[in-house]
Amino acid sequence: MSQVLAVAGKGGTGKTTLAAMLIHALSQEGGPILAVDADANSNLPASLGLKPEKTIGHVLEKFMGSKLSIPQGISKQAYLELQLHQIVVEAKGLDLIVMGRAEGEGCYCAPNAVLRDFLEKLSDNYSWVVIDNEAGMEHLSRRTASRIDILILVSNPTVKGVRTVKNLLALIEELKLPIRQKYLVINRAESLDPRLNSMVESLPITYLGCIPEDNAIISADIEEKPLFELTEDSPAVQAVKKILTAIKQGEKSLSLEETNQVIAEGR
Repeated sequence: MSQVLAVAGKGGTGKTTLAAMLIHALSQEGGPILAVDADANSNLPASLGLKPEKTIGHVLEKFMGSKLSIPQGISKQAYLELQLHQIVVEAKGLDLIVMGRAEGEGCYCAPNAVLRDFLEKLSDNYSWVVIDNEAGMEHLSRRTASRIDILILVSNPTVKGVRTVKNLLALIEELKLPIRQKYLVINRAESLDPRLNSMVESLPITYLGCIPEDNAIISADIEEKPLFELTEDSPAVQAVKKILTAIKQGEKSLSLEETNQVIAEGR
């Protein structure tokens, strides 16, 4: 069974960068990875060096259109699933599906239900499914993914960023979303300001540490290069690998100090 990992948080905190780097780290360990870009801005493909021709939004828009023509002998559901399979971008050890945004009007409840079933069936073919969520919790609240095993909330090193994480956690509780493990990562920081420590410690979430500002990531963005090309001496790459190690070990009951020790040692 695949592990479903979703990355979410406030806009501009580096969710897509973290998702791409996690996908890179997981792909190096072998086993096929399914990347799902659930952000309407769709920046994950560029970070992975992939170029999808169509999105799920395009398929749903056409599917809901009044002039939809379905071949004889095939049901609507089977036809939609066929169209969805055709937009999966395939690469070595990695496949990508982009949600996009449908522009048409009307209720998308039925197609979203088919989409949820499609993603669930598709995920069985992969070791990991990594979802780059849009800002906020819209796709999670719509339960586009039928389950999420691991949720990483990303914040910048600010009080507003951590407060946003607190609000998202409250929304998760309110919606009763079945998420097995919830983690917090602070992006673009060497360490936490002592004044943020108490805020982080009060959250019902495991803190996994910081990812430092990395000039290599900035350069890759400017030069439009995929993050797969980052070298092993990149501070951000090293931090993400340590974070992934901590996730796999399921350090859910550790204190902030103990978790920081796990991250520092890379156990």
